[in-house]
Amino acid sequence: MSDPLRRVHAAGQAMDRLTARLRGEGAVVVAYSGGADSALLAFAAGQALGARALSVTAVSPSLAAAERSAARAFARAHGLAHIEVCTDEAERPEYTANGSDRCYHCKSALFDALTPLATALGARIALGTNLDDLGDHRPGQRAAAERGAIAPLVDAGLTKADVRAISRELGLITADKPAAPCLASRVSYGDPVTPEVLGKVEAAEAALRDLGFPVCRVRAHADGTLARIEVPKAEISRVTELRERVEAAVRDAGFTFCSVDLSGFASGRLNALLPLLPS
Repeated sequence: MSDPLRRVHAAGQAMDRLTARLRGEGAVVVAYSGGADSALLAFAAGQALGARALSVTAVSPSLAAAERSAARAFARAHGLAHIEVCTDEAERPEYTANGSDRCYHCKSALFDALTPLATALGARIALGTNLDDLGDHRPGQRAAAERGAIAPLVDAGLTKADVRAISRELGLITADKPAAPCLASRVSYGDPVTPEVLGKVEAAEAALRDLGFPVCRVRAHADGTLARIEVPKAEISRVTELRERVEAAVRDAGFTFCSVDLSGFASGRLNALLPLLPS
């Protein structure tokens, strides 16, 4: 068997495992952000369960408008049963304080919004967690365990690479979509998470993408006055070439200072601050 055929075969087997896992539930409410993981899960749930699969997007200041629009478009394109709900994490002091457990409180707000829907459907809440997520700092997984949420991608043995490979074979537009965690993940731990800071981050990242940096992060420090830009190492030289335009874009977004991280882009870079937080 050639390598391309082997990849297609492996992707098909993985999809079969995922579909079987979902059918075993009978009904699910998918926490659907529109990223590669939740998009594959929503698509597979729709294929396996039809109207017994409801995909739900949580709307709050931490969801970028572009991500919300993309999630809607994907759901429409694939005929998914899809709704949006507003979550109230921004009104919870434990969340806005932005400690090491911020994600726990965010996921708690999500489950508070999804649980009535799941109860009405006689379903459990399904998250797009994959095997690679299990080793990272993700307090939200504790909230998921407390609420009895399931992780079908994990149960089917799928890594992030598997998710992308299966999505590619299925022709899903999200196959190569860059990771786009919530905007709050850009705010330095200990600095309050506010709609104003999240708006600055969203505007600055949108401007950087318009300048030709599809993979980028704008990390907010010093109570939202300092923007620390991360792009892949190979793109750093181009950032410096476009220094004036980059700086103008970041200042227009509302930041006072603009810096570039010479180490380049890496997911979860702010986790380096966790040992410095009060225990």
